[in-house]
Amino acid sequence: MATYCLTVARLQLVLGHGARRFHVAAALNAKAKVAMSRFEPNSSINYDKLRSNIDIVRKRLNRPLTLSEKIVYGHLDDPAGQEIVRGRTYLRLRPDRVAMQDATAQMAMLQFISSGLPKVAVPSTIHCDHLIEAQTGGAQDLQRAKEINQEVYNFLASAGAKYGVGFWKPGSGIIHQIILENYAYPGVMLIGTDSHTPNGGGLGCICIGVGGADAVDVMAGIPWELKCPNVIGVKLTGTLSGWTSPKDVILKVAGILTVKGGTGAIVEYHGPGVDSISCTGMATICNMGAEIGATTSVFPYNHRMRTYLEKTGRGEIAAVANENQDLLVPDSGCHYDQIVEINLSELKPHINGPFTPDLAHPVSDIGSVAEKNGWPLDVKVGLIGSCTNSSYEDMGRAASLAKQALDKGLKCKAQFTVTPGSEQIRATIERDGYAKMLRDVGGVVLANACGPCIGQWDRRDVKKGEKNTIVTSFNRNFTARNDANPATHAFVTSPEIVTALSIAGTLKFNPETDFLTAPNGEKFKLLPPTGDELPARDFDPGQDTYQHPPADGTGLRVDVNPQSNRLQLLEPFDKWNGKDLEDLQVLIKVKGKCTTDHISAAGPWLKFRGHLDNISNNLLIGAVNIENDAVNKIRNILTGEFGGVPDVARYYKKHNISWVVVGDENYGEGSSREHAALEPRHLGGRAIIVKSFARIHETNLKKQGLLPLTFSNPADYDKICPDDKISIVGLKSFAPGKPLKAIIKHSDGSSETIELNHTFNETQIEWFQAGSALNRMKELQKLV
Repeated sequence: MATYCLTVARLQLVLGHGARRFHVAAALNAKAKVAMSRFEPNSSINYDKLRSNIDIVRKRLNRPLTLSEKIVYGHLDDPAGQEIVRGRTYLRLRPDRVAMQDATAQMAMLQFISSGLPKVAVPSTIHCDHLIEAQTGGAQDLQRAKEINQEVYNFLASAGAKYGVGFWKPGSGIIHQIILENYAYPGVMLIGTDSHTPNGGGLGCICIGVGGADAVDVMAGIPWELKCPNVIGVKLTGTLSGWTSPKDVILKVAGILTVKGGTGAIVEYHGPGVDSISCTGMATICNMGAEIGATTSVFPYNHRMRTYLEKTGRGEIAAVANENQDLLVPDSGCHYDQIVEINLSELKPHINGPFTPDLAHPVSDIGSVAEKNGWPLDVKVGLIGSCTNSSYEDMGRAASLAKQALDKGLKCKAQFTVTPGSEQIRATIERDGYAKMLRDVGGVVLANACGPCIGQWDRRDVKKGEKNTIVTSFNRNFTARNDANPATHAFVTSPEIVTALSIAGTLKFNPETDFLTAPNGEKFKLLPPTGDELPARDFDPGQDTYQHPPADGTGLRVDVNPQSNRLQLLEPFDKWNGKDLEDLQVLIKVKGKCTTDHISAAGPWLKFRGHLDNISNNLLIGAVNIENDAVNKIRNILTGEFGGVPDVARYYKKHNISWVVVGDENYGEGSSREHAALEPRHLGGRAIIVKSFARIHETNLKKQGLLPLTFSNPADYDKICPDDKISIVGLKSFAPGKPLKAIIKHSDGSSETIELNHTFNETQIEWFQAGSALNRMKELQKLV
């Protein structure tokens, strides 16, 4: 401390006593650089650059800035010249790093290989978490995954080594937990190839989910584009207590804003209530912000984040964040486009579902609501963990309930599974006895991986089509997502409520008021859960599962077997031919909700994520065809026969017939998986016309050379018949802000013209004209 004060005094002599404090902090930061992570000692945190950019933008805009604006605008490629209008202009940004999970990293790395570049330009990592199927238990499931996925893991490890990407081996944990423990820090901008990347907002970061092509841009050192987000402020007052948990905050927000209410916006939490939430609790809230369509979510830097950084071995980062705290909180008087207020002292435990994460119910009401709607009351399986809720605090609070039940001689009536978020969490809860309590109450501890949350679950207790209820601490509960059974009613809630309902075995149990019966007939209530925010002792890191890339990987090879059914090198998509798109056949007119799970299913299909042709066999197999209310059953206009969506698409492609998909609201919500854009492009699609898009999917479609278009009049959706042909005209004068026309040709010979809107900017139009963003990148490389 004495050295610090002496240095400050000397700096003030040079700068003058009138110099503002942050000039001193900036000079100190320049003097002693702090590494971004312990794995990247040569990459330093640059708060000086962040501050400089923020100062430039603040002077230009002449107004207070939200925290979201500070971090986003602080990463502008050209802060002096960039046009900045919320909700309208496209920003060119320089993110600090990239993270990729193994299912999306395959395609991202295949695209990076196609770019011809020798090494990534920013720190980047690959995380093996998506390909481990839950069957019997952690160790056995992990070993089986290593054997089944050896080819893919070897590809990702060798590609990482060659191109300078860190590699987290299977068993390391879920990408978002690894990021929080090792790479996230206040003020960082990170993009990740997973829709729940916003988890990092719990540590004061702007972390945004993207498709693989966006990741390639950043890894290539190209400015990354993002439409300037609006900012929704969520003001928190009061204090969390009792059965209410951080998860209930986002469950409540989802009920208010719905699955598309956050589209095009960053959700920024603020207010005195923030300090009652742990850092990992804030991460939970930001994680599930993906379910309201938000670009990302973020919390202001505070003492809870500082403590978490220190406890995870990053005290130096905490110290430099403290010195720059004015950058890491919103300016007083800043403006939010919308404000939601939640009093945490009044907030009750919530449970959302089934089939959509924004159908919110107080836990006290869910039993009666379920009875009224005919939802199964018996809880078949309770599942805690996932990237949303697998912290030390989450596990401790669940274990406190397990101990109460065990002390009374009770075990779970429902099946019960536990997914640790990382190897560090697994090792620490084993050491501290939480895992044993959860096992003793009937739980099965699964591998440190995504598992059932993303459909990697070999579930055998119910038959497909059998109505049943499961409760999870996951983030997403779309039809058939967890177990491939469309009749499963999945509800999302906190780990505490999942544990309580698993012990009781029914949705009719309200732990705040209802009694359980011990084997000896004693009636008792569960006391509210308790748990330490962080372990009293340091975290146990567990096994070392990280592979650092060599300093020079140019001599290494990355081999892809041409006969592989898991991996396939990419061929460039065809360029636009300079003409309007004439007579596109409607492949399918989708009815209702169509998420990326409907467009490109996960679960057993994850094994083909590195093989575009094979993964394309799941194209839109979950979407409902408006013609017959069936899934994966559409009419082949050429033959008159019905077939699967990918089969008909392939038939059309073979006969040189381009096609179009017509969809409803918020098309493509959910996962960031760019396969939902690659597959229609690969099988001959040219345009997707809908009432509205989810943000990530719309961008992914543009990246692959498709036309994502929206009805100027949403009622025009009703004008299109499943057997129509559609011509999209005006492409020769395709320009930002200028609508296109669609001529709908009906089978009876009549036609009508409608207007279609788009959000393309000039750069994105170049992607379309080149055939894809990757094609355009290669064109620009030839010009250098």
